[in-house]
Amino acid sequence: AWADPAAFRRWFVEAPGATVHDWVHDFRVGGAGGGRYRFGGPENDTGFNDTLFLDIVENRRIILSYVMGTEVGGARSRFSASLATIELIADGEGTALTYTEQGAYFGDDGAAHIPLREEGCVQMLENLARLLEETA
Repeated sequence: AWADPAAFRRWFVEAPGATVHDWVHDFRVGGAGGGRYRFGGPENDTGFNDTLFLDIVENRRIILSYVMGTEVGGARSRFSASLATIELIADGEGTALTYTEQGAYFGDDGAAHIPLREEGCVQMLENLARLLEETA
């Protein structure tokens, strides 16, 4: 689900009401991922995600860093930078996943992004769980 670009895009990027302008997923140590997208109608800003895969140990862990922000008229404004660790541990017939993220939020309204990030992470992991259930 992480290594396959099409599967990753399904659970991580695509959502009802989302428009994906462009997306890349080079899942390897040193590889880049991310792209530009918009949630909702054209009145909403285009968002961006620039990801760098820092460490990948198959069936054990993924460590990545990413920057998120908005893009208006071609000008980018970052609102956060994060370091995320995904740990995978065999658990009976399945796998337990632990997601840990450390984020820095920029600007006077930086703290306002924290609840949205938490909500986004929960939604992302629920999307991943659904994909894994569908393909099991």
